[in-house]
Amino acid sequence: MTLYDFFIGPFAEFSFMRLALAGCLALALGCAPIGLLLVLRRMSLMGDAMSHAILPGAAIAFIAYGLSLTALSIGGLVAGLAVVLLSGLVTRLTQLKEDASFAAFYLLSLASGVLLVSKWGSNVDLMHILFGTVLAVDPPALMLVAGIATVTLLALAIFYRPLVVESFDPEFLRVASGGGAVGHFVFLVLVVLNLVAGFQALGTLMAVGLMMLPATSARLWAQSLAGLFATAIVFALAAGYFGLLASYHANLPSGPSIILVAGLGYLLSLAFGRQGGLVWRVLKLKHLEA
Repeated sequence: MTLYDFFIGPFAEFSFMRLALAGCLALALGCAPIGLLLVLRRMSLMGDAMSHAILPGAAIAFIAYGLSLTALSIGGLVAGLAVVLLSGLVTRLTQLKEDASFAAFYLLSLASGVLLVSKWGSNVDLMHILFGTVLAVDPPALMLVAGIATVTLLALAIFYRPLVVESFDPEFLRVASGGGAVGHFVFLVLVVLNLVAGFQALGTLMAVGLMMLPATSARLWAQSLAGLFATAIVFALAAGYFGLLASYHANLPSGPSIILVAGLGYLLSLAFGRQGGLVWRVLKLKHLEA
């Protein structure tokens, strides 16, 4: 097998591989910047909670309309936004912190969604919703994912300053402009949108992986915001490409393969990253001892 056959052949020969790759590229452009903002805000686990918040809406849409792209997307979006609004309301009306209210609604959403699909669907349906299938991405699904990525990049360009300021000093943003709540809500909507996009290809359990793993890897390589965003996107792009190759050549499920490749990137960054990687830490300690 030549290098061409290994690295390019699958995408040149099969249209479903090209669609899957295009979907992964669009997901990388939208999910990686949002994941980085989650990391900067120390809300990484909240991203995981939000990924499960869309499940009951997707389950109800599946029961009513089957595996309809439009129905699943609308159902997941409505459920995710409902959790965002309810969690914010609980945070403002009670003494609970935002992470606690998100955790409570996440557990309710996950249990409700799994129960609905298990009751009125099959094990195959449940696996499809939980783990997705990026190799089944069709042109309408690709248009949805690409549209969400476009909206995300435009929103980040428009709201870049308040989103970044809130990531480092939310109190200053509230005092200086009074727009902290609006910026925070816009950010949470972007999180939900990208999780809905990821849900189409990776399922509810895997969607957050392409959002968080490249972002945490980037933190170990770059310092500046521009460098962090660029590095996170590169890691996400590489995870999509090499994950699809691993899935094709080793006959493995595509979604978990992509996330495992992203995880491998994180482990390599943990070892060799220039900003706090274990190898560089050891070398610095030896230099100090010398």
